[in-house]
Amino acid sequence: MSEVVYEETATMIAAGELQSFVPFGREHCRNHPNAFNLQLRELQPASELWSSDGAAGLVGSLQEVSLQEREREHWQLRKGSTGFKEDDVEFEEELYAAGNVVVWSKGSRTQASSVYKAFTVDSPVQQVLWCNFAVPHSTDEEDFEHTVCIVQSSCVNVHSVTGKDFLSPLPFQVSNAWATQFGLLLERKSTANDTQLGSPGEALPTLFSMLHPLDEIAPVVCRSGGLIQGSCVQYACDSTMKVLFTSSQPSMVVSYDPMQGTHSVWALRKVTHDERSTVLRYPTEPGGTLLGLMASGFLTSHLRNTSRLDSPGGCGTSRIVTSSPGVHSRVHSPNISNMAALSRAHSPGMAAPSFTGAARFSQSFNSPNSRGHHGCLPSPNSTLNESMLVPEMEPIIPNLCMEQLWSETVTAGCHREMSSQASKVFITSDLCENHYLCFLVESHQQLRCVKFIESNDSSQLIFPLVTAIPAKDAEPLESINAMLVLEACGSLVLYTGITRVSKVFVPGLLSPSFSLSSQTPHLSTPLENVSTPANSSRRHIQRLEEDNMPSPLSDGRGPNIKHHEASFLEDYIFQKATPNIQTLRDPVFNRVTLELSSGSMLRISIPEIATSDLGKRTPTLGTQMYFRLSGFCWLGMVLVKWYNIYNAPGGPSAHAEWNQFVTCFMALMGYNTERLSWTQHVSQASSPSSQSFKLDSSALLFPHIPALFYVLHLLYQELQLDELHRARAASLVCLLQQLARDLQMDEYLDMYWRDYPSLISCFTESCVIDQALIGQMQHPSSMSSEPPCIFSWLSNCLRGVKNPPFPYLPGICQRTRLLVLSYALYVNGDENATSTDVSKYIVKASAGMCYYDQLLHVVCLCLWQGFTLKDLESVPFGVALPIREAIYRCREKPRSDWSEEVCLLIGRQDLTKQAHNMTLAKTKPSVGSGLSLEPPATTEADEEEDGMSDIIQEVTGLIWSQDLRVQEVRRLLQSSRPVRVSVVQLPEVSDHEYIEEKENKLLQLCQRTMALPVGRGLFTLFSYHPVPTEPLPVPKLNLTGRAPPRNTMVDLNSGNIDVPPNMTSWPSFHNGVAAGLKIAPASQVESAWIAYNKPKTPELANEYAGFLMALGLNGHLTKLATLNIHDYLTKGHEMTSIGLLLGVSSARLGTMDMSITRLLSIHIPALLPPTSTELDVPHNVQVAAVIGIGLVYQGTGHRHNAEVLLSEIGRPPGPEMEYCTDRESYSLAAGLALGMVCLGHGSNLIGMTDLNVPEQLYQYMVGGHRRAQVGANRERHKSPSYQIKVTRRENIDPSEDINMDAMTQAQDYITAGACMALGLRFAGSANSDAFDCLHEFAKTFMKIMAFAGTATVGTSYYNLQTGLSMILLAMSMIMAGTGDLKVLQLCRFLHKRTGGEMNYGFHMAHHMALGLLFLGGGRYTLSTSNSAIAALLCALYPHFPAHSTDNRYHLQALRHLAVLAAEPRLLVPVDVDSLKPCYVLLEVTYKDTKWYKETTVELMAPTLLPELHLLKRVKVKGPRYWELSVDLSKETQHLKSILSRDGVLYVKLRAGQLPYKDDPQGWKSLLATAINHLNSGVRAFKPEAISTFTSEPVLISFAEFFCKTSEGMKHKEDTQLLFSAMLYECVTKECPEMLPTYIAIEQAVTAMRHSDVQQTFPLWQLRLVIEFWDSRMLRSPGNCHDTLLTSEFLPVMKNAVDVALDTWLKENSVVVRSYMRGQVPSREAQSLMLACFLIYRSIPFLKSSHTQLEGCTSFGDLVSHGSQLGIPLRDLLRLLFAFNVTHDSKLT
Repeated sequence: MSEVVYEETATMIAAGELQSFVPFGREHCRNHPNAFNLQLRELQPASELWSSDGAAGLVGSLQEVSLQEREREHWQLRKGSTGFKEDDVEFEEELYAAGNVVVWSKGSRTQASSVYKAFTVDSPVQQVLWCNFAVPHSTDEEDFEHTVCIVQSSCVNVHSVTGKDFLSPLPFQVSNAWATQFGLLLERKSTANDTQLGSPGEALPTLFSMLHPLDEIAPVVCRSGGLIQGSCVQYACDSTMKVLFTSSQPSMVVSYDPMQGTHSVWALRKVTHDERSTVLRYPTEPGGTLLGLMASGFLTSHLRNTSRLDSPGGCGTSRIVTSSPGVHSRVHSPNISNMAALSRAHSPGMAAPSFTGAARFSQSFNSPNSRGHHGCLPSPNSTLNESMLVPEMEPIIPNLCMEQLWSETVTAGCHREMSSQASKVFITSDLCENHYLCFLVESHQQLRCVKFIESNDSSQLIFPLVTAIPAKDAEPLESINAMLVLEACGSLVLYTGITRVSKVFVPGLLSPSFSLSSQTPHLSTPLENVSTPANSSRRHIQRLEEDNMPSPLSDGRGPNIKHHEASFLEDYIFQKATPNIQTLRDPVFNRVTLELSSGSMLRISIPEIATSDLGKRTPTLGTQMYFRLSGFCWLGMVLVKWYNIYNAPGGPSAHAEWNQFVTCFMALMGYNTERLSWTQHVSQASSPSSQSFKLDSSALLFPHIPALFYVLHLLYQELQLDELHRARAASLVCLLQQLARDLQMDEYLDMYWRDYPSLISCFTESCVIDQALIGQMQHPSSMSSEPPCIFSWLSNCLRGVKNPPFPYLPGICQRTRLLVLSYALYVNGDENATSTDVSKYIVKASAGMCYYDQLLHVVCLCLWQGFTLKDLESVPFGVALPIREAIYRCREKPRSDWSEEVCLLIGRQDLTKQAHNMTLAKTKPSVGSGLSLEPPATTEADEEEDGMSDIIQEVTGLIWSQDLRVQEVRRLLQSSRPVRVSVVQLPEVSDHEYIEEKENKLLQLCQRTMALPVGRGLFTLFSYHPVPTEPLPVPKLNLTGRAPPRNTMVDLNSGNIDVPPNMTSWPSFHNGVAAGLKIAPASQVESAWIAYNKPKTPELANEYAGFLMALGLNGHLTKLATLNIHDYLTKGHEMTSIGLLLGVSSARLGTMDMSITRLLSIHIPALLPPTSTELDVPHNVQVAAVIGIGLVYQGTGHRHNAEVLLSEIGRPPGPEMEYCTDRESYSLAAGLALGMVCLGHGSNLIGMTDLNVPEQLYQYMVGGHRRAQVGANRERHKSPSYQIKVTRRENIDPSEDINMDAMTQAQDYITAGACMALGLRFAGSANSDAFDCLHEFAKTFMKIMAFAGTATVGTSYYNLQTGLSMILLAMSMIMAGTGDLKVLQLCRFLHKRTGGEMNYGFHMAHHMALGLLFLGGGRYTLSTSNSAIAALLCALYPHFPAHSTDNRYHLQALRHLAVLAAEPRLLVPVDVDSLKPCYVLLEVTYKDTKWYKETTVELMAPTLLPELHLLKRVKVKGPRYWELSVDLSKETQHLKSILSRDGVLYVKLRAGQLPYKDDPQGWKSLLATAINHLNSGVRAFKPEAISTFTSEPVLISFAEFFCKTSEGMKHKEDTQLLFSAMLYECVTKECPEMLPTYIAIEQAVTAMRHSDVQQTFPLWQLRLVIEFWDSRMLRSPGNCHDTLLTSEFLPVMKNAVDVALDTWLKENSVVVRSYMRGQVPSREAQSLMLACFLIYRSIPFLKSSHTQLEGCTSFGDLVSHGSQLGIPLRDLLRLLFAFNVTHDSKLT
């Protein structure tokens, strides 16, 4: 530390942004009414406040409040955290507490402070702090709850930023609370009688942890090591130990032991299992006192009682954390055996309620029987033996452990002196990223800095070194890796780690009138007392004018004492300029508060290390990276010197920063910068001088000049890749050329000359370095004589030349690395370029450097996640072209499952929005598609009441755009309006008879109306998202009619005709189901909302029962609370029980849920124990429960249930014949349930072979004696065999004579059954062959019925109608969701037939077919999975009810199970710009199967897709829309998630194309004129019409200003035509980002034509562009029209450059030859063109290679030697002009 570091005399820096500071919370509290009222009541009794002298009392109390509040106030500041990027606006957060009020405020330098949250609590705030609590998840990750903790005397209030509030009672008085990585650390307040409460072996814990506000407070375990016989594990129970500091990163605790007078550092971590076992099972002490489980029982009883009884939720459950962190004790084990004593010693404060946790504990746990006696409290002299009578309780599990890491060395006699307890502890870092733990010992005026480092495995911290710094106060400055120290004399000094930087000059604290006699400071303007250096750009910063510096000292010491230049730590003996600074506090970023002796506070900021970008990157990155890898220890010194020079008082402005750095840097390397002319004005070359100077080899950085040069060279290459920073490379190259010249690196110098020929030619000065010393310098391992050139490397990569790995430095060359690997991946096709084989392409600058692969991942070619298009704009156009090409290729053919960031990078807004919605769906599953497709509002009230207004007509209007079939379906299925009763009154019919006739007609029509809801539920399936605050709208079931012509009302309640009782019960149930099925599965439905919809009148109970079943079918009934389910079932309402049982079973399909199983078993006698009580369960409820068992155990093959269901199929009537009525429906239900349980298992029923299921089922079919009864009913039913009655109207006896009518009926049924099987097999497929087959049978049945007419009354007509209904249902199954017109016509025909045999069941079948045909409004279709087929068989069982109350053969509620077979397969393309559905052509490819080969079909979306398992690929086909391919051969989940969220697939229309709706044939496309030839499109293109092509503002503005013909542009028609061609290409290919590339190429070529080249950089880019184009042509010569740059444009530009350079070469061949001999042209123009020629022609540095070319005797020799030098053949040919090579001549 006493080494010579620098000679400059600037050892003071100036602080800035001087501001007066007052806590914002203090100002806010003055206007806080709540705080005032609370404190007023607390300070003075109400009788005194409002007495006759009330005014005086009020004033007095106010004064008292302000005085007390000032004493009790405290605050803290911290860095604001927004949770976003680190480079967001910096702000400060303040947490202020005074009295009962806490104010959390936020503010910044640019924005005034404002209140974020304010809290008022019941008792005075003892402490307030920020704390983060970990909230574990099912995964290994943890979220953190950010909270504010307010510590009061009896509790801790915890308020989270998300609005959660917790109240955690305290079982003891807390002296301090600390925030840690794991939660709160609580320090118990020790009292005087702690030692009197038990024997010495019974010390009470002093440290406790709270990992979450809802967790119990647990004692902390400590593991102290090395002090007393090795490691010792015990509770932290040393009452004298004080916690001084806690830290989260790293997790540590600093404590002080006043007995020893030492500080200790502990690691805070989760407790291990062994440590937990040790403290919970502590052995018996030698004295005989039991201190084992009983000991921990007292702690448990006390803490558990208080924390549980006072928990906010009132419940005793708590999270058990398996491993948590802990705390320590110093000497002996805690042995927590007397927690009652702890409670007596820490009774709550007076402000707390009289019966809080501690008091409650004292009453309950200090009595012999805690349950029976609550009145007596033992005296304080109660012994341990009395307390031992308390029964044992479960011990509290400790969570945290403190492990001792380091302790101060005890100096003899030091503890006898004054206390050495630290008043302040903090962690700081230095510029080399060394970390120090600092504690300020005010009594010794000393800051002790303990350096700590991580061990190799990062498992623990090592403390190798302690350094003491004299200090009165100190604070860390995190953002600049420094700390501010207040010395005893009052001076402010800046340190980085333990390295002293300089004093800090606070301008405003010095007064112009400050003299020897004036001791009072006066604030003044910051710079009025500071002398500004005369010339800020000079190398030396002048020291402050000492005579202007006031000095309060009047000794013999003079004010101008010379600075000792030989020592780094020596400083000015600077006068005590700031005697009034008392303390430092509240450091945030680089700002800190000075507290003055006058009580006022000032906020100052310490300057950053640099402000400009280059100034920051070069010293802090370039040097730092190299010094870290080489172990260089002087980095801090170098940066300290630079910091002092840059931040001197009155120092230079930011524009001179680089000049200062170069001066500083070169001086440290040994240069005499005063004698180098160019350093006087950096980056401006002066007149050449031939002087040579010798470097000072003793300089600090002299041995490291090559390494520093190499680092700066790599930084220079990095700057070349950024257009925004490339201008700064010219500044850097001046320094580089000097170093290269002095190190005699000619190739590096030549490279800099090629980049900046005009600039480098002006520099001729060189400094001498001995060759022996150069050899002794440290050279990086990757440094070679050939300079690394990023452009040359990329060029070789494009030409296929093998490249050495390119060097890079982590943290500096990030863009270099990105581009190198991108080229390796895209051009070479090496997929390992970014993963394992990185070293093939890049090499780190040193083998010792730590490699961090934090760059972007490559996703398809060179797409780098996180590398945005905006970043790409700053990459030079030649370098960026391959990346743009790769992006364009991916844009053309992307993958559908790419992330949102990648889609954004490739410019596909459609995929970006799709990926964004998918991300939302994962985080918020209840969110819909986000598409705003609202159904149009109708004006008629009756339209809104039909329950079908939620069908999205925007989509249905595209699917069925040619007709009004959806409106027709709504008309057929509506049941909310009166029906038209048309009956003609004949003359002979009386009025009374006419009324009866009308009512009979209405009764027939009502049979149809009552059957409509089943179909309507299918039609409106999942189409509605309910509002949580509104009840579900249920359309009315209107059973009235209107009779024309007077539209008179016809009602069934007149009593003229007999109406069946309970006729509307089941129709109302179906109506409720239909209303509930509208609710989409993605809707937000809660248990409270379900109960909220419960009707107030009993008439609507049936509707509500159906509503509950519907909620089960769409999955929402799982959210219904168990209490509500019990409530509904206990009502005894049959319909409600049916709906609820079927609903919960459907919601738990195939889960084998035990709670639902128990619920169902109660309603099935066969599943109850034989001795159970007979329950009076209605028959239909039993049927529903049996089906429920099948649903819950679907596909599981559950043996017991299968056995019971098999026996229940043939269960005979009971002894009292109570099961005779409707017994068929129960047997059918049992059969269906058995099929569901064994679904998909076939004959492979594992464990059920003994049941002989197929044989038993066959026996049920044909009759006969069966085997013995099995299961629970074998004791109940021992009757002989019982043959099931066939559920047909006509039973066929084989023994009778052949009856033709019977044969005909059998054929009809067989045909209908076969058609139904066909419908199930091809359900939802829209298979045309299957449909045509069924349609023929339907027509056949219609013909037979029409031929027979109504004459065939009876069974024949009924059978034909049944068969026709089943064929219609089969057709609807096949065409489900398609809205097929033929099926719709048949449904409408049958809808009109209401007389004769058309009963309720037939209407139900016909309208179910109609509902299936338009399933979910065309959005859904049917699946053919096993589960779906089972559901369809239950729902479409071919025996429909004869009337509305008929459940004899089949329970009507089962008709709705068809919903379980529905699946969303409608794909709706949505234009991403307009957010409207549109038509898109899809190409769907089927997989190869045994029935057909792989085939491709084209579909116009919106369309229903086939089942996804049948598909290989779905592709959005061009050319109107951007292509998109979804590969289903790998996984189908992505497309499934799209279909489940309304099927929205975002697509983007290409430029110049019109949607199919506006242009079906594609003849109106704006690009249609360009079909024949590309040029015709360019000519036909009019820039004025650009707005119809694209909405890009850049392109529109370019067309406006550069492509329109104007008066001033007439002479530049060629230029306008070229610009128009560029614009046309960018528009038609939709790559507006290429327009700057086109323009840059054109500008570079134009400059070459006119010999007006200013720099060589554009020639590098042109070379890269042409080489990339050539490489593309070589790889795919047929795709020349498929490149980003057109095949016409680039050859023209290339030819123009060739002509320009060839012309120059003919005239200046001598210049080229002289360059090869090492002579640089004298003229600037020649020098510039020569550099352009060398770069563009790929000519390497030929000074050393000239001899190789001299021996060339022929063209062949030239080619041979040129290829060895890496010169391409085409460029070698151009050298013929320079060398005049012939077959017989030599080089001249």
